[in-house]
Amino acid sequence: MAEQVKKPIKITETILRDAHQSLIATRMTTEQMLPIVEKLDKVGYHSLECWGGATFDASLRFLKEDPWERLRKIKDKAKNTKLQMLFRGQNILGYSQYADDVVEYFVQKSIANGIDIIRIFDCLNDIRNLQTAVTAANKEKGHAQVALSYTLGEAYTLDYWKDMAKKIEDMGANSLCIKDMAGLLLPYTATELVQALKETVNIPIQLHTHYTSGVASMTYLKAVEAGVDVIDTAMSPFALGTSQPATEVMVETFKGTPYDTGFDQNLLAEIADYFRPVRDEALDSGLLNPKNLGVNIKTLLYQVPGGMLSNLTSQLKDLHAEDKYYEVLEEVPRVRKDLGECPLVTPSSQIVGTQAVMNVINGERYKMVPQQTKDVLSGKYGATVKPFNAEVQKKCIGDAEIITCRPADKIEPQLEKLKKECAQWTQQEEDVLSYALFPQVATDFFKYREAQQTKVDATVADTKNGAYPV
Repeated sequence: MAEQVKKPIKITETILRDAHQSLIATRMTTEQMLPIVEKLDKVGYHSLECWGGATFDASLRFLKEDPWERLRKIKDKAKNTKLQMLFRGQNILGYSQYADDVVEYFVQKSIANGIDIIRIFDCLNDIRNLQTAVTAANKEKGHAQVALSYTLGEAYTLDYWKDMAKKIEDMGANSLCIKDMAGLLLPYTATELVQALKETVNIPIQLHTHYTSGVASMTYLKAVEAGVDVIDTAMSPFALGTSQPATEVMVETFKGTPYDTGFDQNLLAEIADYFRPVRDEALDSGLLNPKNLGVNIKTLLYQVPGGMLSNLTSQLKDLHAEDKYYEVLEEVPRVRKDLGECPLVTPSSQIVGTQAVMNVINGERYKMVPQQTKDVLSGKYGATVKPFNAEVQKKCIGDAEIITCRPADKIEPQLEKLKKECAQWTQQEEDVLSYALFPQVATDFFKYREAQQTKVDATVADTKNGAYPV
């Protein structure tokens, strides 16, 4: 029997971004991260995912931290490992589309502040919404990885994924990621999908999944055997449940095989020891809900990602309608079908989820329709794989104009206007981007930052004058 060729599996560590986004609503602070970054940097990871997704919003809104400062501080300690971020295509890190000049500037500043790999995806898999970010990343000498939002449905055949992969390679992406945000990719399907994509494109293929449905580790095993190049894992204290498979488990699984990572389990154990008290604290405070740690097989039935499940629970709790949970879960696939069978990933997951809640609570479908649902149905987010339900579209938006071009083509340049709007708060060039994504939240943060600086200045002045703070 011929000896197998050694092909160590590469690993992206998600502990600094997706792991805590999935389990504790992105509430890990920069202060909690920094002491362990140097050890993470020694492991030998392919990359450290540490930014993007909801980190930006949560940093400004809840933690009163500057996300750009976090990135610079992590970069300062991670000397050997590439830093990676998640980027929502033309939505950047927000929930609506931005002009090309804002997208380009955000990519430029992300790379200038320390990001090496930008994982770019679109919630509808509309290729047109990815091109600006990919071109900008290439221009800045960053690594542009394009992610396919993996989902199920009659439109999502193997030919569909192969066709998408080819388009992604042709548009200039440096690598491709299968982004399985709900844990829907089953082990043997992963074998088939990875093999098909490997035959279709020459760029590296990475696999990202969540443990929500309980199959993720088995899916990784089959995908690695099928030739996938990189997998995403999380250090064990923040693994499993709605997060990723555990790093140490996958490392041990491939030990002594052609896929052996060569990682030091003793070093990983030290890192896990560091994060365990952070997890315990989150459990004690209620920030980490034990429900998010179990297996939820409903994920496979309703295709609802873990983050979306917790959003639905929280919306129903606020409405005192927790007894409607299963009705809402059953309504989600119906709304999704009405909205062109879109993948469920931010922001489409929130839009579909909120609409499903409203349909159930109001006792009539589409009696109340949020603006974002109308925007999807009028093409403001891009093209869906299947057509919208014509009756639903008519009921929700009437005779409103339907956009068929790339939505951002209708958006005038925004950057100069945004710079003027937030000029009074600007202390660094990056502030305009924080403001562009979350105007009110960023303004509140800028006011807080200014108040803190005033306090520090006053303390320094007192100390110089011989008065010492008690």
